[in-house]
Amino acid sequence: MINLSYLLLMGGNPQDPNSGMINLIFLGGIFLVFYFFIIRPQSKQQKEMQQKRDNMKKGDKVVTSSGIIGILNAIEDDSVLVEVGSNVKIRFLKTSITDVNPNKPAKKDK
Repeated sequence: MINLSYLLLMGGNPQDPNSGMINLIFLGGIFLVFYFFIIRPQSKQQKEMQQKRDNMKKGDKVVTSSGIIGILNAIEDDSVLVEVGSNVKIRFLKTSITDVNPNKPAKKDK
């Protein structure tokens, strides 16, 4: 386990009292970069997808995490019934839906 005194003493001139502080500022800068370029966009995307799942309605075209594309037939508390073919329905958890396209017309099988 790294002790705080090791972080303060890393690199730089040992005679310079600000050399440890520069390292801490650098580590803080790395954390900010990770937050703004990785953590924040991912949490924003998760909130957006949750909002799409909450606003689903019967007849919307959905894509599941396994790549199955279908039309919502019924929505229950934590699951949905998706029609993937003529008279073929599969039940999925709501969390497995990765995309909802309410405005795209679904193609019917001939």
